[in-house]
Amino acid sequence: MVFANRIAAAEQLAAALSEYRDKHPLVLAIPRGAVPMAKVIADELNGELDVVLVRKLRAPGNPEFAIGSVDESGWVYLADYASQVGADKEYIRNEVSTQLETIRQRRSQYTPVRQPVDPAARIVIVIDDGLATGSTMLAALHALRAKQPAELVCAVPVAPPDTLKKVRGNADRVICLSTPINFGAVAQFYMDFPQVTDEEVIAILATSGQAH
Repeated sequence: MVFANRIAAAEQLAAALSEYRDKHPLVLAIPRGAVPMAKVIADELNGELDVVLVRKLRAPGNPEFAIGSVDESGWVYLADYASQVGADKEYIRNEVSTQLETIRQRRSQYTPVRQPVDPAARIVIVIDDGLATGSTMLAALHALRAKQPAELVCAVPVAPPDTLKKVRGNADRVICLSTPINFGAVAQFYMDFPQVTDEEVIAILATSGQAH
């Protein structure tokens, strides 16, 4: 299954999530790519939109390769192969503090005039534009579980089967439209997959924050 673009994928996800319509779900995007998608889904479901801020931890010398992730509270998920690619304790400590600084900057940029929406006792739907290793989604789900939502749902257009298995144990429900075996990168499942800019994210969140 190949999606035309993120908006097309979001419309299909919204249809798959239709039972949550009018239950005032909190739809949380993992920035930046998922933010335009989460807006479509929140609008379709009459939900509320916000971001969940997590960052991948980059492998030494290979910034595209994730060895884990960190959430806004400082909780760290480390993949079992982290040490094999040269990430020792000191490297990890430095990388965590670098990514936490980015998270702080993004929070002040993205939602400067309000606190993050409290997920406690809410139906929470976490959106990403696809999962590869799943480390960012795992950190997001862990951060949210600690805040005691009524139901925690992970919804993505595409992910490899082994990643979905890891994620399933951390959400009450996982919705994934396509689970290809031959998975290279998320971008291969989109005809059009442009970078989403910080400016786009800020504009989307500014128009969505009016419901508070």
